[in-house]
Amino acid sequence: MKIAIVTDSTCDLPAEVINQYGITVIPLSINVGDKSFLDGVDLSREEFYAQLPNFSPHPKTAAPGPEVFTQAYNRLADEGALAILSIHISETLSATVNSARIAAEQFTRIPVLVLDSSQLSLGMGFLVEQAAQLASSGNSVDRILSALKESMPRAYVFAALNTLEYLRRSGRMNFAIATFGELLQLKPLLHMNMGNATAHRTRTRRKAISHLLWWLKEYAPYEKLAIVHAGVEEEARTLYHLAKSFLPDGEILIAQITPVLGAHLGIGALGFACISKE
Repeated sequence: MKIAIVTDSTCDLPAEVINQYGITVIPLSINVGDKSFLDGVDLSREEFYAQLPNFSPHPKTAAPGPEVFTQAYNRLADEGALAILSIHISETLSATVNSARIAAEQFTRIPVLVLDSSQLSLGMGFLVEQAAQLASSGNSVDRILSALKESMPRAYVFAALNTLEYLRRSGRMNFAIATFGELLQLKPLLHMNMGNATAHRTRTRRKAISHLLWWLKEYAPYEKLAIVHAGVEEEARTLYHLAKSFLPDGEILIAQITPVLGAHLGIGALGFACISKE
């Protein structure tokens, strides 16, 4: 192993991709009252979404501390890594990348470079996979970073939420705005590109899905495309049939988003993660 790739549990990459490339995944934490779970380790996605409506108090999420990254970097150095590239969820959404930076600045055994992916879920996951593929082919860290920075502006995540209630509970949205949205029965849409998270609103779920498909056409054609969802597998499969013509020669992944994201977005979140072609 020459260049090791590290990421965090919000990447939503399939286990087979993580195992194939030996990617190290640092879990974020989910806290429910006095109980703490490591994302993707202590609680399956199916168990989490089954319990989410009834959790009391509502789950809170937390970034790993710098010491967690230091332990991972030491292990990779012990295993023969000559350099580490650590790629994480956008700093506009989480403090995870800042913990990685602190650890990297203090780590002296081998070079560690930290990259803010400016994304979440498979918007980040596809970038991590690209980095791992390039590393496995013997590319330098500089070459990998150059390729990622070329891909990042073309990475998008956009999703329809079924409710604002989970954002309100998690404290990630002003209570008054969330309540106002619920009273008007609005269906929020979230859009993420280059660390810029924006919110849009429609009146119905049907109109929200139509807006997702409009974005899907807007950013086509694609190098990578995935459907992401929170506990709505059947809706995701319906969306797959509407989207498959956009990637006729490739695989469209269907991924259930990891609990640390689902705690904020809530059951019913449904959308796309993609990288457009140049």
